[in-house]
Amino acid sequence: MAYTIQYKPVASRQIAKLSKNIQARLKPKIKVLANNPRPHGAIKLQGYENRYRIRVGDYRIIYEIWDRVLVIVIAEVGHRSDVYGS
Repeated sequence: MAYTIQYKPVASRQIAKLSKNIQARLKPKIKVLANNPRPHGAIKLQGYENRYRIRVGDYRIIYEIWDRVLVIVIAEVGHRSDVYGS
């Protein structure tokens, strides 16, 4: 079953601020999550029950998986030096 992908408002703003080149690299990775929410290379973040990250070059996509309702929430997107602070 495919998951529904939702974006937190902060993640939508972060994506919009990125260059079109970076956005083009991130979008296919996000779409893959709908069919495979835990792809090879996805890392579960410590201190969170259901938060994961995937790496796209120097950028990170931080997301939450809600298996009971088949939803993936994109929480944060950004450069690796910026994304882990919150």
